[in-house]
Amino acid sequence: MTADCGRTPDAVVPGAEGPDPEAPTSASACGVSPLPVRALHREAERARGWLESGVWRPDAADAEAAARVLARLTAPLPRRGAAWARARAVDRDRRLQRIWRSAVHHLDAGAVSPPAAALLAAVARAYVPWYGTPNPPPAAAAPRYPVPSGSAAPEGAAAHGAATRDAADRPEAPPTDAGEALLTGLTDVFTALAAPPGAGGRHPAAVPWRTRYAGRFRHYGRPARHVWTADTFRCPGCSNADGPWIVVCDWRRVTLGCPCGVTTDRHGLTFSEVFLVLPDA
Repeated sequence: MTADCGRTPDAVVPGAEGPDPEAPTSASACGVSPLPVRALHREAERARGWLESGVWRPDAADAEAAARVLARLTAPLPRRGAAWARARAVDRDRRLQRIWRSAVHHLDAGAVSPPAAALLAAVARAYVPWYGTPNPPPAAAAPRYPVPSGSAAPEGAAAHGAATRDAADRPEAPPTDAGEALLTGLTDVFTALAAPPGAGGRHPAAVPWRTRYAGRFRHYGRPARHVWTADTFRCPGCSNADGPWIVVCDWRRVTLGCPCGVTTDRHGLTFSEVFLVLPDA
């Protein structure tokens, strides 16, 4: 049977029973890689179980961050006439981009609990194809995360220094249908998380992770509007920049271990700058 390239893939909705989150979707059959949702599926299921059982009772910081993301998840699209089909396509991608930006903002602010940080990071990973779509950061030094194959390059990316990205990373269109397929499941999770906190919040310890990563970590700063800075982290012991690093994270801090034996958490990197470049697992 020929794949229906217009169908919204249902194999990547977090919390959905039945479809395998790693199963092929119509998007993959049509040459568009599925979104990186393994971490999202895992963290959404954990969050759902903790919230329903009362193990996780969100405090004010968690509830506020969840409410901000929830507002992005449920934002209606502007009303457009039939002649505005192209504008509506941009509106859809802009809504997904705002979800990504809101998740990253609250993740990197460092005010939420470890399980909330893990969930926000998973949301940010799933929506990383939209970090620069449709509105790329207006500076050559702005972040360039490794967008999964099948996701679009930012519109006008060449003007912002991304023209050298490999052509395989610059397909024609982002997997917008797949991104929107996540909205219903995420809305349910974030609605529960954004509920008014009870007296004295409590949360379970987030599940820590440890992985090996060969590559560079970049720290991005924004000292002024339309001004970005970018620095590559180097081992304070041997100045190695390429690893392979042993990355350990408990969602309070990230430590990086160098082959020379030096381990440090004084790297200046945010959660997103570490988590979004690691393989989705």
